[in-house]
Amino acid sequence: MPNMSLRKNAMPEQDPVVRAGNFKEVALGYTREIAMEEADRCLNCKNAPCVTGCPVNVPIPNFIAKIKEGDFQGAYEVIRTQNGLPAICGRVCPQETQCESKCVRGIKGDPVGIGRLERFAADYAMNEGKVSVETKPACGKKAAVVGSGPAGLTCAADLARAGWDVTLYEALHTPGGVLMYGIPEFRLPKALVQKEIDAIRDLGVKIVTNAVVGRAMTVDELLEEGNDAVFIGSGAGLPNFQKIPGESLCGVYSANEFLTRINLMRAYTFPEHDTPVKVGSRVAVIGGGNVAMDAARCAKRLGADVTIVYRRGEEEMPARNEEIHHAKEEGINFRLLTNPTAILGDENGFVRAMTCVEMELGEPDAKGRRRPVAKPGSEFELPVETVIVAIGNSPNPLIKKTTPDLPTEKWGGITVDENGRTGKARVYAGGDAVTGAATVILAMGAGKKAAKAILEDNQ
Repeated sequence: MPNMSLRKNAMPEQDPVVRAGNFKEVALGYTREIAMEEADRCLNCKNAPCVTGCPVNVPIPNFIAKIKEGDFQGAYEVIRTQNGLPAICGRVCPQETQCESKCVRGIKGDPVGIGRLERFAADYAMNEGKVSVETKPACGKKAAVVGSGPAGLTCAADLARAGWDVTLYEALHTPGGVLMYGIPEFRLPKALVQKEIDAIRDLGVKIVTNAVVGRAMTVDELLEEGNDAVFIGSGAGLPNFQKIPGESLCGVYSANEFLTRINLMRAYTFPEHDTPVKVGSRVAVIGGGNVAMDAARCAKRLGADVTIVYRRGEEEMPARNEEIHHAKEEGINFRLLTNPTAILGDENGFVRAMTCVEMELGEPDAKGRRRPVAKPGSEFELPVETVIVAIGNSPNPLIKKTTPDLPTEKWGGITVDENGRTGKARVYAGGDAVTGAATVILAMGAGKKAAKAILEDNQ
């Protein structure tokens, strides 16, 4: 008889007051007992609606059934048939809008905690079990993968399992893309990401770092070197700005730069690591997505009083509910229905304040969200020493500029068909380089589709 509790088992977490002062992981993970109890809430539906909500088609009821039985290694093996980064997805994937949104148990209560169970199975395999490595014999085919974020890692792993010789090119000194530089340690420990990357290396994937495709070599040169396919998963690393006065002042960061300094370069351990980051006593973070929450929570851990400034209301915030909840618990301030109009500097060129205007919601825009409209006469000044701009990113134009026959959209994304094929022969693309900034799991799904297309085109 299944566990018919209407509520999913709570995730053990660090106390908010304690965690706001450290970079240790917030969520502590299920114990074996909690995992088995939560797994017992699954009804093992024959039509498995949850799977339809998973971008990488993990056979969810199958792995949960293994956890019910206490076969945690077996659960991991089931997940790995479709997902090469389960420990990562179990932490950062927005399950509430994907697999869990399709769960039958969610009709009259909480859905099954699918993401928490995925994390549990992956952590078990890494810490107490084993990480499987299975590949087919070498087939004589060769591929180059540009970018070692979730799309590139997934595509590289799937090709390597099929017997391909795969080389992955990463622009930075450490592979992992946004998993390493964008997501904070307290949400995604870097040692864990490294283990996932090591598992992909064990498949035979060669990773070349400090290799900027478009500078060190071009896509055409990769093709000329004998690669049967090139996959572009270079992400969306070009930060967007509001283009308001004062954005060039000292103390204004893009979220990309701020999080890269914090995460990849370990600025929070200064002077142990020699990349300092200035936050001052008061920080404003512009934006309402997950990246804004990450930047705000990092700044809080560095000792600042932090305010998130967002031009719409909380219901319109694109960040996960869990991230908003955690930010509030940790003491982050929220100035909603507020839009910055300028950043003000002192006589030395440092940020001293930000002028803002209050907003109200008008008619819906093209995406269905009510458009914010400024309230006349509502301008005010917010004293701050640091401003972090987290309003989205665009694909870096470098590959587009150095590959003139690669079709792209007007806004900069690479044009592909539904399976990741570009209009250039033997070149495929996926992830944020195609869609603009999106989620880790959607990028992984794009990497899987492209790998499948590559294999089909080279039979």
